[in-house]
Amino acid sequence: MTFTEKILSYTKRFFLLISLLSFTALTITACNPTKLKTSAAQVPQLVTSILSDPKTFNYALNSDANNIFGYTYEGLLNQNPITGKLEPNLAESWEISEDKLKITFTLRNNLKWSDGQPLTSDDVVFTYNDIYLNEAIPTDVRDILRIGKDGKFPSIKKIDKRRVEFSIPEPFRPFLQNSGVPILPAHALRESLQTKDQDGKPKFLTTWGIDTPPEQIIVNGPFKLERYDTSQRVILRRNPYYWRKDAQGKLQPYIERIVWQIVESTDTSLLQFRSSGLDAVGVAPDYFSLLKVQEKQGDFQIYNGGPSTSTSFVLFNLNQGKRNGKLLIDPIKSRWFNNVDFRQAVAYAIDRRTMINNTFRGLGKPQNSPISVQSPYYLSPEAGLKVYNYNPEKSKELLLRSGFKYNAQNQLEDAQGNHVRFALLTNAGNKIREAMGSQIKQDLSKVGIQVDFTPLAWNTFIDKLSNTLDWEASLLGLTGGLEPNDGANVWSTEGGLHMFNQKPQPGQKPIEGWKVSPWEAKIHEFYIQGAQELDEAKVTEIYAEVQRLTQENLPFIYLVNPYSLYAIRNRFQGIRFSALGGPFWNIHEIKITK
Repeated sequence: MTFTEKILSYTKRFFLLISLLSFTALTITACNPTKLKTSAAQVPQLVTSILSDPKTFNYALNSDANNIFGYTYEGLLNQNPITGKLEPNLAESWEISEDKLKITFTLRNNLKWSDGQPLTSDDVVFTYNDIYLNEAIPTDVRDILRIGKDGKFPSIKKIDKRRVEFSIPEPFRPFLQNSGVPILPAHALRESLQTKDQDGKPKFLTTWGIDTPPEQIIVNGPFKLERYDTSQRVILRRNPYYWRKDAQGKLQPYIERIVWQIVESTDTSLLQFRSSGLDAVGVAPDYFSLLKVQEKQGDFQIYNGGPSTSTSFVLFNLNQGKRNGKLLIDPIKSRWFNNVDFRQAVAYAIDRRTMINNTFRGLGKPQNSPISVQSPYYLSPEAGLKVYNYNPEKSKELLLRSGFKYNAQNQLEDAQGNHVRFALLTNAGNKIREAMGSQIKQDLSKVGIQVDFTPLAWNTFIDKLSNTLDWEASLLGLTGGLEPNDGANVWSTEGGLHMFNQKPQPGQKPIEGWKVSPWEAKIHEFYIQGAQELDEAKVTEIYAEVQRLTQENLPFIYLVNPYSLYAIRNRFQGIRFSALGGPFWNIHEIKITK
């Protein structure tokens, strides 16, 4: 995943819950790519895929994981997924004022858009002021630009042709990490913002849709859109005005064309890759053994980036509020779910090691934290993070201590004699997650808890989770990264992804009697402090305390951190695969050798 893609994922994780743990990212299509490659045999190209058709070619309006923007746009800075360090991108340098309230970026000299027009500080000011901070534009980017407890925005002004000054209302450590959002072309988009449609809305809202001729879409990244065939493929062509050059002064990228086939079947992806028609495929656990023995014969290599940056977890609906006078959750079950001993007992009852060995074929590690293991702020079990290794006896001990009891059939009952039974939901069609849910059902039955495991259609599932709030327990996943504040929307008590105790979002029905637990409020406060603090030692301790609180109170019961695996043809030179960046984050320096 490139930094640009990462910024998008920060702001719309809800729509990535499925894709991030489905092991299908960048899978390969059934659409005869061999014929396509043969017809362009002399063109250095990469043939891979996306899961479904893109929804828009307008970055500001996008909320879908299947998009081209990681290859077509760049921002001021970039975060290296190998080192985690911020690096110059469109901006060659930046300066921070002594009071930490002003950041001045200096653009590289002679930057150009893909149509040859100059890219200047006017484009930066336009992108932020006219698009991202424009209340008339429903862009998710605005969320990551909110600063501090009050959610104030930065102010942006032009100093000269190459310099732009950002002023922030208070010191905000993640601000630079968020400076990777794409810069968009003022000369191509300004008129659409100034012109209204018949409903009085900016024409920008319908600009650069998927039916737009590719030559009209102006970009600043290494590739530009060349062609889009609905339900078949997206083709990107090298941007001749891209700014990067190698040490010898040769223009980058070296690859002339990227072809993304559009496919929804991972089984077909595997077949196409094994037939040598495609160049890369994500390796699911159940594919690994089959592909591993074919590496030499197929002239490819399986790259292992170590533990992925994604999370997987079980969560209970802790919401104690009412809608229309009716409690969202059965009050009997709500008492169970809001009992920390109950949640800890469930955690001890899940055999994560067996889950890794069986479902993940040994290709993963137990997960214990909301913060990715790659992050410098990750607190390891060795450093004191609480873990819940499989211990059914400990689980039963906690349940009995909390007033639960076992009947003659060894079924768990609460103190009032109610049989402990709840529904566990997940998304249908995800084989890995369905296998995880089946094991959880079996594991909890061993401590007398009956689980009704039900995979649902994606739209139905999401409606329950984020709108009606009509659910008891769920099995989900989220993306991650190096910066903990990227998850602030999850841990803010009013955040759009605070799903274990979700407050109604704009346009949804109100909830009466919504309550926030003291530990929940404390985590929220720590996230605010972590973003404001500039002393790295103090930041580390703040997020260590966050992880202690999350593991003690278990709003999420973390499960397995799978390895990030990818199979790539050996003819590609310069692959620097990482769990954070994926296989092609450095696409500009990758070469084709044969």
